[in-house]
Amino acid sequence: MTSTLPPRTTSKTIPAVGDSSALSISERIRQRLDAAAVPYFANDNIAPYLREGEMEELEKEVSNKVRDLLRSLVIDIDNDHNTEETAERVARMYLHEVFKGRYHQQPKIASFPNVKNLDEIYTVGPISVRSACSHHLVPILGNCWIGIKPGERVIGLSKFSRVADWVFSRPHIQEEAVIILADEIERLCKPKGLAILVKAQHYCMKWRGVKELQTSMINSVVRGDFRHDPSLKQEFFELVKQQESLLA
Repeated sequence: MTSTLPPRTTSKTIPAVGDSSALSISERIRQRLDAAAVPYFANDNIAPYLREGEMEELEKEVSNKVRDLLRSLVIDIDNDHNTEETAERVARMYLHEVFKGRYHQQPKIASFPNVKNLDEIYTVGPISVRSACSHHLVPILGNCWIGIKPGERVIGLSKFSRVADWVFSRPHIQEEAVIILADEIERLCKPKGLAILVKAQHYCMKWRGVKELQTSMINSVVRGDFRHDPSLKQEFFELVKQQESLLA
């Protein structure tokens, strides 16, 4: 499966814009992104275009907007002790936890030369993944398995969990999330082969709509040697099946 998503910038250059002191912080950030022709879809990372102190400003703006939302839902946040500080909690949660992959830089991931020329595949998983459906902003919860046939460089096993958490901590549809994760891993360690499988439950189906409590979605991406060698692909899925059986 090849990536069909819009290109994502890795540039740290922030273009100069005109005087925007009268604009809200979100408008100033959008103006900066538009000037650089950088996409800011729900599952994009915009951290390189945030300046020092702006996350604090953005948190205040978001909390004010959430407060307006609660009032529009006819909730008495001025007198209800349960929702008195909900707006501030929701703003912190979105910016620093469930959507942190949009606003925070990628965790530092060091790679090392493959000095032993390792060429046997290995899998890492299950890695817990937590995301949110970009259609309804409700949870997507599941597991991820990553298969690697090493190339010239390798990264530590724990780093796969870190980068997966960073990628999935954004509003997503699962099909795109897996592609973005594959792109990031290829960039980090340039493996000869890469396979990713994600199995997750979507609360937009469990909590609302059809309310199918047992339904899950499974999708995968295979690249490089995994794509061209059917035996490697089969070995990856067999290893995943074995790991799943240990959890049963």
